[in-house]
Amino acid sequence: MTRKTASSDWVQHAAQPGRIERIEAYFGGHGYSPHRHDTYAIGLTLAGVQSFQYRRAQRHSLPGTVMVLHPDELHDGEAGTAAGFHYRMAYIEPSLIQQILGGRPLPFIEGGLSADSRIQAALTPLLQNIATRIDLMEEDDALHDLAHALLGAAGERPIRRRPDFVALERARAHIHDSLDSAITIDALAESSGLDRWQLSRDFRALYGTSPYRYLTMRRLDVVRRLMLAGQSINQSALMAGFFDQSHMARHFISTYGAPPARWLKRMRISP
Repeated sequence: MTRKTASSDWVQHAAQPGRIERIEAYFGGHGYSPHRHDTYAIGLTLAGVQSFQYRRAQRHSLPGTVMVLHPDELHDGEAGTAAGFHYRMAYIEPSLIQQILGGRPLPFIEGGLSADSRIQAALTPLLQNIATRIDLMEEDDALHDLAHALLGAAGERPIRRRPDFVALERARAHIHDSLDSAITIDALAESSGLDRWQLSRDFRALYGTSPYRYLTMRRLDVVRRLMLAGQSINQSALMAGFFDQSHMARHFISTYGAPPARWLKRMRISP
């Protein structure tokens, strides 16, 4: 099958800084190698067929279909036809959803695709043209509606004991305060007041990933900001708390589906 060359691929980030990372992109063929991130990836296919492997099955998102990829779930992305695919995506941190749900397990949408009208309506402000600024109160409203739409579509799972949301927020704050230094699970347990096993188990339930993975992702956030600001890849890795560039690059590829240099090149290409 003949497909457009990679030179026609592009990714645009919303210029407005905020709590939610928003992108719009086009890929003529291969988009991303298998990777996973610790946010919800919630998007809308605008044109073409967006095909991806997700939870051991091939999925196909058609125009108008909403994708709801759960945190830390492995997935890739490619064009399902020769026409390529065009989409918008919002990356939403589970902590933002937890501020609304207050300690319930994260909603999980089976199969990663949804036609639920509640989710579609809640996403409208977040997936509008990325050149459009979103008012902070509008963003709050959209997040509130989205959290409850996800919960309604997924159904609330029965749990024996609700995690201690306040304690876990203390552990999460400790991670953010200590990105440039060594952090141990024992230090996180002490800051939260939980034992290390309860901390690890409940952290996954509320934030969709392990404490170590969450720490790594926050350091990768720093790497991306530094690289976009003009720092070298090696200096960005060291300043973000990684041992060296290769240590960072392994995590970067598994998270974003591309090496740092290729990711940076994509960020600098406009349609």
